[in-house]
Amino acid sequence: MELDIAPIKILTDRLEAVLRDAIAIAPNVIAAMVFLTLTWLVARTVRWTIRQLLRSRRFRPALREAVQTVSSVLIWLIGLLVAATIALPGLTPSEALAGIGIGSLAIGLAFKDIFENFLAGLLILLREPMRLGDYVECQDVSGTVEKISLRDTYLRGTDGALTMVPNAFLFKNPVEVLTDQSIRRQSITVGVAYGEDVDAARDVIKNTLAGADTVKPEKPVQIFAKEFGSSSVDFEVAWWSGSKPVEIRASRDEVVAAIKRGLDEAGVEIPFPYRTLTFKEPVQLAGERLQSAGE
Repeated sequence: MELDIAPIKILTDRLEAVLRDAIAIAPNVIAAMVFLTLTWLVARTVRWTIRQLLRSRRFRPALREAVQTVSSVLIWLIGLLVAATIALPGLTPSEALAGIGIGSLAIGLAFKDIFENFLAGLLILLREPMRLGDYVECQDVSGTVEKISLRDTYLRGTDGALTMVPNAFLFKNPVEVLTDQSIRRQSITVGVAYGEDVDAARDVIKNTLAGADTVKPEKPVQIFAKEFGSSSVDFEVAWWSGSKPVEIRASRDEVVAAIKRGLDEAGVEIPFPYRTLTFKEPVQLAGERLQSAGE
C-alpha cells in the first residue's frame, strides 16, 4: 500500500511559508515592540508631569487622576496605531483607524454603563457641584460624600453604612446638597388651645427661642399663624441652625423642649386632640345607672 504524500507536502509547504513570513516580519514586530516600550515610557512620563503640574494647584485628587488617565489612554491609542503600521507594513493608517473605530464601537456598546459613569464622573469633578464632606440627597439615597472616583461616588449614611452610587445616577437626577451652606432653615408646627391669646403665645415662643444655643442669631426666627386645627390654632415656627444632620437633630430637640417648657411656664395650653360624640338618644351614665339600681 503506497502512502499518499501530497497532503503532507502541502502542509509542510504551508508551514514553511508561514515560517518565512514570520522571519520576514520579525524585524518589524521587534521594532513595534520597541515602539510600544517607548510609548509606555512616554505615558508614564506624561502622567508624572501632569501630577506634578496639578499638585501645586487646587485640583481634586480624583480630577488629577482623571486627567492622567485620559492622557495615558490617548498616548496608548496613538502608540498602538503607530505600532500596528510598523508591524504590518501593508496596513495603512486609514485602515488602522477604521479598525480602531469598529473596535471602539464594539467596546463602547459592551461597556456602555462604564463609559457613561466615567464621563459623568469627569463632568461632576469639573463642575464641582459637591465637595468632600457635603451631605447630599438624591432620590432615596443620602449620605456624606467621602470620595468621588471616575465611576462611583461614595456616600456615608448617618447610620454608618457606605453606599457606592454610580456617577451617572447622580448626574441624571436632581441632587440636594444640604450642607452647601453652613446654616439651614428648619420648621415645626406648634398648636395652642383656642382659648389662649394668639399674640401672647407667639411672644412666648419667640422669647423662648431667643435663648436657644443651636438657633443661629444672624437669621430671624419666624412665627406665623398657620391654620385652624381640629383642637388648636397652629403656628409654623421657622429658625436657622447648622446644616449637618447631627446639628439639625440636636437643634430640633432643643427647640421642641424649649417651646414646651416656655409655654408650660407661661400657662399657655398645648391641647390634646378633642373629640365630640353625639348620640341620637339620651345616654345614661354609669353613675346614674348605679343610682337607679340603688333606688
